[in-house]
Amino acid sequence: MSDEEPVLVERKAGWAEIILNLPERRNSIIPPLSDGVRLALAELAEDEDVACVILRGADGFFCSGVDLKALQAEPPPPWKSRQFGSWRELHLALYHFPKPVIGAFEKYGINAGAALALACDILIAGDTAFLQVGEIQQGAVVPMNAAWFKIKSTEQVMARMAMMGDRVAGPELLRLGLAAECVADDAVVERCREIAERIAGTPKGASKNIKLSIISQRGIDDPEAFFQQPDSQALLTAAMVKG
Repeated sequence: MSDEEPVLVERKAGWAEIILNLPERRNSIIPPLSDGVRLALAELAEDEDVACVILRGADGFFCSGVDLKALQAEPPPPWKSRQFGSWRELHLALYHFPKPVIGAFEKYGINAGAALALACDILIAGDTAFLQVGEIQQGAVVPMNAAWFKIKSTEQVMARMAMMGDRVAGPELLRLGLAAECVADDAVVERCREIAERIAGTPKGASKNIKLSIISQRGIDDPEAFFQQPDSQALLTAAMVKG
């Protein structure tokens, strides 16, 4: 892949990294990025030599959420009508991905970026990195965040995050059980790679068997319905676009 592509894949010995590669936009979400991650997951799922995957953002930023400026561009981008459809398809791909996903949570994950962080199986957060489910400030819904909170946490934690809409930093994410570890900001990627190396060193197929066991215990009969298309289009209105 070239450095100009919105998603990069770097293969290592027994594991791989998927890199959100729109650093000038703080790795914000547009369909080419969502589609790129989904296709990378599909390819890595079939590679028996890959035991796990690290998901991270280029230049030390995890993900700033939906790219509102791009959505409001004139003329409209050719992918505008696919924004939420492609995002939902990515979350379904993450739900079904049969290997551990290790999230390198640096700087921030905001709104849709928070949902991407919650989708990771093992989230390693930086000390000052923050997660924010702030759609309440925009009058928007949180279907993907709500879905992952239902799987990974409790209704109380989901309510605290989504109804208050504030920034929750690494140490608190660890206390709430949303992060597996909280480390120094400059050690996040290194720690993720240590974990990836450890998982890659287990017997071939072991991590896949564990992940499939976890998925089977989620108790979700219809993931297609569980990850619903949002009814609210609040984020598409020009009034909601911030600077």
